[in-house]
Amino acid sequence: MPVRFLTLLAAALLVALVPHLLWGPLAGAVVALGWTLGWAALQLQRAKRLERWLKQPEGAAPDTMGGLWGDLADRLRRLLTQRDRQVKEHAERLQYFLRALQASPNGVTLLDAQGRIEWCNATASAHLGLDLQRDHLQHVVHLLRDPVFSRYVAQDTHEGEVLIDGRSQSLSRRVRLSVQLHPYGDGQHLLLSRDVTAVQQAEAMRRDFVANVSHEIRTPLTVLAGFVETLQTLDLQEDQRKHILEMMATQAGRMQTLVEDLLTLSQLEGSPPPGLQERFDLPGLMRQIEQDARSLSALSSPHHQTPAHTLVFAPVPDWQIAGVRPEIYSAMSNLVSNAVRYTPPGGEVRVGWSRAADGTAWLEVSVTGPGIAAEHLPRLAERFYRVDRSRSRETGGTGLGLAIAKHAIVRHGGELRIRSQVGKGSSFMLGLPPSRIHESATVPA
Repeated sequence: MPVRFLTLLAAALLVALVPHLLWGPLAGAVVALGWTLGWAALQLQRAKRLERWLKQPEGAAPDTMGGLWGDLADRLRRLLTQRDRQVKEHAERLQYFLRALQASPNGVTLLDAQGRIEWCNATASAHLGLDLQRDHLQHVVHLLRDPVFSRYVAQDTHEGEVLIDGRSQSLSRRVRLSVQLHPYGDGQHLLLSRDVTAVQQAEAMRRDFVANVSHEIRTPLTVLAGFVETLQTLDLQEDQRKHILEMMATQAGRMQTLVEDLLTLSQLEGSPPPGLQERFDLPGLMRQIEQDARSLSALSSPHHQTPAHTLVFAPVPDWQIAGVRPEIYSAMSNLVSNAVRYTPPGGEVRVGWSRAADGTAWLEVSVTGPGIAAEHLPRLAERFYRVDRSRSRETGGTGLGLAIAKHAIVRHGGELRIRSQVGKGSSFMLGLPPSRIHESATVPA
C-alpha cells in the first residue's frame, strides 16, 4: 500500500511539473487541480460501486476495479464468503441438534425467562397437547392447567420431578407423565417430560402380584392351620378325621397348583423362544385336552359321572406343531379348562381349529354364559386378574391360567385374542404362525 501511494504521488507531481515548465505556474496548478479532481471522481465512482455491492452481498463483486479498491473488494469478498460458510455450518449444526431433540423419546420444551414456550419437539407436543404454531410464546402454566404443575413452576428451585396427567388419545387409557424443569442460559428453562404410564402400571402389577400371591397362599395356610389345631385339640371320630384330612389335602393341592403355575410363568418369561426342530402331533394333544375337559366338567355334575356341560370338540386337523409340547399343551389346556370352569352347568363349550388366509392356525374356544364386560377384556391375561373373585374361589382357579396361555403362545410367535359380549358368551382364540404348522404328510418319519 505505501508503494502504491508513493507511485500515485509521483504521478501527480509529474503531471503538475510538466505544464509548469512549459506554460508557467498557473497552467501547472490548473492541470494538477484537474488531475486531482478527476482522480477523486474516479475513486468516488469506485466507492459507490463497492457500496452498491455491499448492500447486495449475494451478487458478484465488481471485477473492473483495480488498485486499492480492487484489493478491498477482494478482501471483503473473502470475508463475506467465510461468513456465509460459517452461517451455513451453524445452521446445519442447529438443525442437527433439533433433529436429535425431535428423535428423543422424551419430551423437550424450551421456555424463555418468563416461562413462555419457545420450541418443543413432537414428543412434548404429544405429551402435553401443545401446538408450536398456535402456542408459540404462550405461558406454559396457562396451557397445562394442573395444580401440581403450577405449584411446581412457582417454586424457586426444581430439583425433583413431579407427576401429572398427560394427554391421551383414548378415554379408557390414563397417561401419567414425569416432568422436571432444568435451568439454562440467561434465566431460561428446559422442560423435560417422560411417559411413566407403563412404569406405574408395572409397579401396580407388582404390588397386586405380591398381594395376590400372599392372599392365595395365606387362605389355604389358615385353613390348614385351623384343621391341624382341630386334630390336635379335639377327640374326633374316624369319619370326622377322614373328612378333615380330605379338606386339608384339597388346600395343600391348591397351594401346590399355585406354586406350579408360578414356576411355569417364571420359566416362560426367562427362557428364549423355542426353535422349529421339535415337533409333535396335534390330534394326540387335543385328545388329552378333551379328556381333561370332560373330567373337569364331570366334577361339576351332581354324581361326578357325566359332564355338566355340553362339550363339542370339532375334528382336529392332521397337523404337526413345531414347538415345545408341554408349553403348547399348557396354553391350550388352560384355555379349555378355564372355559369349562367358568361356564355355568348346562352351558356349552365349543372347541375347534381353523386356518386363516395368511396361514395362521387358530384354536377357538367359544362358551355360552353371561359374557364379560368390555372394561375387563384388556386385563384378563394379567396375573391374578379376575372378573368375579368369589366365582374364582368357588371353581378353584388360581387366576394364572390366561397369563400362562398368553406367555406360552407369545413365546412361539403367536397371540391370544379375547372377544366377549355381555349376555352372549365369550370366545378365546390362540393363534400359531404358519412357520409352526406342518401337514403330517410332509413331515419325514
